Amino acid sequence: MSTSSKSNNSDIVQKLWNLCDVLRDDGINYSDYVTELVLLLFIKMVHENTEAGLLNKHTLPDGCRWSDLSDKDGLNLLDDYKRMLLTLSTGKDSVGNTLHTDPLILAIYADAQTRLREPRHLKQLIKSLDSIDWFSAQKDGLGDLYEGLLEKNANETKSGAGQYFTPRALIDSMVRVINPQAGEVIQDPAAGTAGFLIAADSYIKAQTDDHFDLDAKQVTFQKNHAFVGVELVPSTRRLALMNCLLHGMEGDDEGVVHLGNSLGQVGAALPKADIILANPPFGTSKGGDASITRDDLTYPTTNKQLAFLQHIYRNLKAGGRAAVVLPDNVLFEAGVGTSIRADLMNKCNLHTILRLPTGIFYAAGVKTNVLFFTKGSAKDKNQEENCTTNTWVYDLRTNMPNFGKRTPFGEQHLKPFEAVYNLPLTERMEGEWSFNAEEVEAENSAVNQGVDDKLTRSRWRCFSREYIRDTKGDSLDISWLKDANSVDAATLGTPEELAGEAMTELKGALADLEALVASLAGGVKG
Repeated sequence: MSTSSKSNNSDIVQKLWNLCDVLRDDGINYSDYVTELVLLLFIKMVHENTEAGLLNKHTLPDGCRWSDLSDKDGLNLLDDYKRMLLTLSTGKDSVGNTLHTDPLILAIYADAQTRLREPRHLKQLIKSLDSIDWFSAQKDGLGDLYEGLLEKNANETKSGAGQYFTPRALIDSMVRVINPQAGEVIQDPAAGTAGFLIAADSYIKAQTDDHFDLDAKQVTFQKNHAFVGVELVPSTRRLALMNCLLHGMEGDDEGVVHLGNSLGQVGAALPKADIILANPPFGTSKGGDASITRDDLTYPTTNKQLAFLQHIYRNLKAGGRAAVVLPDNVLFEAGVGTSIRADLMNKCNLHTILRLPTGIFYAAGVKTNVLFFTKGSAKDKNQEENCTTNTWVYDLRTNMPNFGKRTPFGEQHLKPFEAVYNLPLTERMEGEWSFNAEEVEAENSAVNQGVDDKLTRSRWRCFSREYIRDTKGDSLDISWLKDANSVDAATLGTPEELAGEAMTELKGALADLEALVASLAGGVKG
């Protein structure tokens, strides 16, 4: 996309986003606002595509079209819109007659209700969408415009929306190194707003001249069968379906993103994939939470990420590859976690781990990693045992900036990692000193014993399967650089000395407090 196009899109995003401030008086929050836009945007999109002759017939029933909204005002407008949403969500009119059975429309409008109370606010939204030069926006990337709104929503919402939005720079980097190809089946079992699937589609379009290099059969496969996502939350799936449609991804009868639970029967029924890209939700399945209902996973667990990890490596085809964002606890959790990691390294070649900096996800302080693995070994994709021989680790966490709104995490932070990752496994060399790594102090631990001093300060190291098993006990929490802000336990003194120091400080504080109480009491008497 050109610079002017990006600028034009950001202007439109800002214009649409400014409306949110107007609608706050109507009790509309950021997430509600994006949903309100989607409900209207789909009707507008069908209208524009029909007008342009891109659709053989209007896919929305009479009474549920853009023209049924754009010429109305006041309560008539709001009441008709509410009726329209009910018809689109159920497929029936007010007396029960079936008006449409389109599963994609039913999915987008599932349980759709407007939160708008003021007709004038609805009119403002309609006028704003009407004011957009639709085909310029499409040409410049209407899907990117929509993703801009999703990103703003994730950034502005302190909790909730952020969990569905993986940073764009990270998604694009993961897609680039996984290198998806036309004809491959690409899945995301925790699709959120479909960022991974859309990035993979965009990558393939860029490699195939926007599908012009493909024949008609291949194009049909890319549009309808190449991408499959699963999303548990209906309102999030609605955003994802709209995102896919605006990027020209149609999917099957249910759309690209199916409603369901990958840790339930929907996940068990998914066909095997060539590529899986995912950022599974963080958290544990609490008592009474039936979210993990799979009975086909080898290692039962209440940890959702460990369950997702099992699903992912089981669901790859022979030779299939995956890139998965996972929190630190998955790398070191004992018990069943150890068994799952050993099983992963047995069945797949876990060739690379990227340790991500903190602060790039909405949940502050969450430490995450990307695991890259291939089903089977590097030599034989059908190998079923002992597939991992070496695991390469890139530390992009230690002594990195505190990322956030003031210091955004971007593509430039991932380029050094991509450069060393993209070498063939047999040609990889240890050593990468970006972001002042040479100035970082090395850990005084077993991981650095007998290692060249300069290499202990590298961000790129290789560890054998034997080291991981025998020294780390199959923990993948491997680090060797010392954070400048960390405290060296060796210099802290004995527990008795620490307890003594704490007691001395407490006694001093207590004495100060008693003196303050006496002073206050004296003041009252006076």
